[in-house]
Amino acid sequence: MIDRRILLAGLAAAPLAGCASRPAADAGTELKLVTFNIWHNQGDWAARLPLLVAVIRAEAPDVIGLQEVLEDAAVGLPNQAQTIADALGGYSVHFVSTDPEGAPRRYGNAILSRLPVTAFDSRKLQPLDDYRTALRVRVALGGRAVDVVNTHLAWQADAAPVRARQLADLVSMLAQDGPPVIVMGDFNAVQEDAGLAALTGPRFFSALPRGTAETTLNPAKGHPNRVIDHIFAETAGFAPVRASVIGSEPVNGEYPSDHFGVAATVSVR
Repeated sequence: MIDRRILLAGLAAAPLAGCASRPAADAGTELKLVTFNIWHNQGDWAARLPLLVAVIRAEAPDVIGLQEVLEDAAVGLPNQAQTIADALGGYSVHFVSTDPEGAPRRYGNAILSRLPVTAFDSRKLQPLDDYRTALRVRVALGGRAVDVVNTHLAWQADAAPVRARQLADLVSMLAQDGPPVIVMGDFNAVQEDAGLAALTGPRFFSALPRGTAETTLNPAKGHPNRVIDHIFAETAGFAPVRASVIGSEPVNGEYPSDHFGVAATVSVR
């Protein structure tokens, strides 16, 4: 089960933004991250699950962002993030949905962490009728606090203004003088998209630089080649180390998802 006690404690606390100042940098400390849109239970979920677990386990990430996470009592599907965490072992699970707590079907995003989580919060992003969320956890890394945010933005081709509004709402959670920040997820947009300007400006860098990957959408599932899954790190807090696309090779004809994942390692400045 997802730890509801941590959830209630986090929501009862003061907002994360501004509740901690930056401690001195522990230079050389590395943070390993993975973001993966898991395509809820589409396709052959029973066959895809072990592939997702295997490709994520190979990266040994500290923090994982998952999008399109589903739990559905009507079809006997437990929370997919919790299922993945149980298979990996050693990860806490934090899940957010616009569906109400206790509903038989809930769809949303999750963060898994093997680092201690000291607090977390979430937000329904404006405009509310697009049913998007941002989930943030604060983790303890090498004696300092780091905030990691996971999101999934509007998908329509003409939705750049909506994405810009969603990101403005998300960024408003992030105090300039708070802990260093990672923002990752499925942004449904390439880095050149005007709707991502808040994350492609000087405050953040992409852990997967432009031109280093052909696509994070799986062409075998009928998608065009587009890099829309990203890990953005705050420039003042981190330096890039390495990044790659993962889950892009089939196993016995099956892929982990209709997206590829992105794995990145960043170091604390």
